[in-house]
Amino acid sequence: MILQIETATTSCSVALAKDGHVLGFRQIDQRNIHAEVITLFIDELITGAGIQYNNLDAIAVSSGPGSYTGLRIGVSTAKGLCFALDKPLIAVETLEAMAYGVINHHEFILDDNTLLCPMIDARRMEVFTAVFNAKGDRIKPTRAEIIDENSFEELLENNKILFFGDGAEKCRTALGANANARFLPGFANSATYLTQKAFEKFKNSEFENVGYFEPYYLKDFIAGKAK
Repeated sequence: MILQIETATTSCSVALAKDGHVLGFRQIDQRNIHAEVITLFIDELITGAGIQYNNLDAIAVSSGPGSYTGLRIGVSTAKGLCFALDKPLIAVETLEAMAYGVINHHEFILDDNTLLCPMIDARRMEVFTAVFNAKGDRIKPTRAEIIDENSFEELLENNKILFFGDGAEKCRTALGANANARFLPGFANSATYLTQKAFEKFKNSEFENVGYFEPYYLKDFIAGKAK
């Protein structure tokens, strides 16, 4: 029984999964509301499932990259539960979870020639991104990238690429002229997308050090000036 937490993007989402199958989830896609609702969502799931917190076997969290504030809220909540309940912590990289969200979605039929490119908005024309194949294998590493018309040029020559996530739409102008570029509108991140990797890591005992674990920010935090 794994409690899964996703707060790396505008979506604040919590899911409860047993043996790799989602039992229920709560989710809202809205900025700056994560701290208000995350513990309420967790308690609603636990109560609704008719279990106690101690019945959980692990806590999984979307580890980034993504929103600095969102990541801190999600990771601190997960670590607090792990400390209080003496349960292991599982970290799933956010972009990888997003890719599995598309791979495991029955509406999408992906062929071997289709690559997946999740994108998280990092302001202006920069995104946090990586590239995966239709099986979830990583093709390009996670990095912060400024997108222009030459981005992904080599991959787009011989592959269709499906771009999705809250950073993808702003890249349509730069990339949309390529016939192999596809865009998936309205994609909202979800804690349910952590399920496959979280269950795999649980079975393999791939746990984090609760005391020292930090979110995967990818870039240093730079505070803006108050207006």
